[in-house]
Amino acid sequence: MTIQLYAFDTPNGRKISVALEEMNLPYEVRFVNITKDEQFNPEFLKISPNNKIPAIVDPDGDNGQPISVFESGAILIYLAEKTGQFLPKSGPLRVSALEWLMFQVGGFGPMPGQVHHFLGLTDQADQRYALPRFMKETLRLYGVMDKRLAEQPFFATELSIADFAILGWVWRHERHQVDLANFPHVKRWYELMMSRPAVQRGFSVALK
Repeated sequence: MTIQLYAFDTPNGRKISVALEEMNLPYEVRFVNITKDEQFNPEFLKISPNNKIPAIVDPDGDNGQPISVFESGAILIYLAEKTGQFLPKSGPLRVSALEWLMFQVGGFGPMPGQVHHFLGLTDQADQRYALPRFMKETLRLYGVMDKRLAEQPFFATELSIADFAILGWVWRHERHQVDLANFPHVKRWYELMMSRPAVQRGFSVALK
């Protein structure tokens, strides 16, 4: 049955469209226009009580019962376990995939997201403290990723949901004013990921 993806054209939304394409799961997009505050609509809040996109509704959950899932990290884990793809069932590789997924959810997302916000302000006084702080941390996180990818092709050695999660935010590197030439291993990984046909489909599907 077809999964309903509630999303908009953001890094977090793209994580899920990419994962759905990579996992070859049928889905349909339900637009939630966050520029018009549609994420606060009562019907959407039943699915995503934190009024954030993305969220999914899977009509064919456990025991054939419908299930809704909110928060992008939880969605990626749910889809990986549903399909048996991109998340090992046990062992060090599973731990590694979850570590790097949490790295993205807890840091490499919130930090560049703050950069996006403060870059959008026109008053330099409003930017003066916060923008350098969040930019410094964003660059530190790129350095962590570059060091990791110098040692292996993907974040958890094998392609995993951690790569889909991180890709959504590296996709916006130009918006948070990061030159990937300064992080050659991230650049190699990014170009490899973006060359994948399923990833290209995940980024081309209309989310707005």
